[in-house]
Amino acid sequence: MCRSGRMVTFTPSHLRTRIDMHAEVIAIGDELTSGQRLDTNSQWLSERLGELGIRVLYHTTVGDDMEANVRVFREAFDRADLVVCTGGLGPTADDLTRQALAEATGRSLFLDEASLAHIRQLFARRSREMPERNVIQAKFPEGSQPIPNPHGSAPGIDIQVDRDGRTPSRLFALPGVPAEMREMWEGTVSPVLAKLTSGRRVIRHRRIKCFGVGESDLEQMLPDLIERGRHPSVGITVHKATITLRVTAQAASEQGCLAAMEPTIETIRSCLGELVFGEEDDELQHAIVRLLRDRQERLTTIEWGPAGLLAQWLGEADPDGAVFAGGSVVRDAVSLAATLDESAGSLGLDDWGAVVSAMAQAIQKRYRSEHALSVGPFPSSDAIGTPGGQLHFALAGPADTVAKSVPFSGHPDILRERAVKQALNLLRLALLG
Repeated sequence: MCRSGRMVTFTPSHLRTRIDMHAEVIAIGDELTSGQRLDTNSQWLSERLGELGIRVLYHTTVGDDMEANVRVFREAFDRADLVVCTGGLGPTADDLTRQALAEATGRSLFLDEASLAHIRQLFARRSREMPERNVIQAKFPEGSQPIPNPHGSAPGIDIQVDRDGRTPSRLFALPGVPAEMREMWEGTVSPVLAKLTSGRRVIRHRRIKCFGVGESDLEQMLPDLIERGRHPSVGITVHKATITLRVTAQAASEQGCLAAMEPTIETIRSCLGELVFGEEDDELQHAIVRLLRDRQERLTTIEWGPAGLLAQWLGEADPDGAVFAGGSVVRDAVSLAATLDESAGSLGLDDWGAVVSAMAQAIQKRYRSEHALSVGPFPSSDAIGTPGGQLHFALAGPADTVAKSVPFSGHPDILRERAVKQALNLLRLALLG
């Protein structure tokens, strides 16, 4: 039951069919463990596995170390029905995937002549002779199958490992180069897994985006929805003051998943009301643009603290300029005075509510827009998080101007984004009436 008293129903996990294939995704490379490169392959693969109804339980990142690779592979074979790894298939001394797989499974490597011929052809097409070190890329653990790589010199590996008293574990090793990995996934691995998972349940997600309260407060408004073991499940995450509710369902088909999620999403919207501003990749600026388009009205902005971020977000959300007429950026009292056609000494900076109101009214008049948003300067660094650390906004609308002040605190890395989101939310709520 949500705070408003509406009933929430769900299916306990022990009463529904569970997915019987669990996966682990492994990313290999010192460039990943050292933080020099972000692992986007694992994210992409996890999404594709979920679309096939395969639940990913583990993400593992391991460096270019033989002993560590062998240990990771053995652990993965023991705990996962399916393993997908990326990286370590190149020809250099630090590319250890094939050797580590051979040692982890107690098998020797064999040379696949067809793969070697393909690699030689790739070099010949580039008018180059294949270096001898590339021969290693045509070697595979006994009992495995090569996965063709149409545009690269690193074929993948498809290997199955028996487990006492359990179904075998199957591993697909793919290159770390994203373009090659994705092509090989779509061309070979995904069709194989689609046959293996035929008849199994699929997994689908929907994301509900919220703004306006803290994570704990929002969770208290949906106590039964966040419970462990319910279906569909609801997870909650926060990123730069935006809260995302992730609804996950399992069913025999995509349509079944969507149908299972709909009552939960309706409950979320009913309980949270205007805190919900969108779904999936929506941000507050997208919600603003939609509302203004529906009303055929325009918006202008003037900002001090965010230094142009407010205008940037709105411009990106409204690329054709249908509703965002433009924005101004001021960085000190002199530029603000010029914008307001006043002298710097007459601004009255001891009353920021009046100043941001004047800013919004001036930019509204200049652009002849129905709405104008203004954001004042950030508090000084020593005032952030103190009772006196306030951020000031104003919204000039067709009928009146409303100023608002909020405590300004948080990690410095998110202060600009939070300020812009608070300003956008002020406008969003006004447009909703």
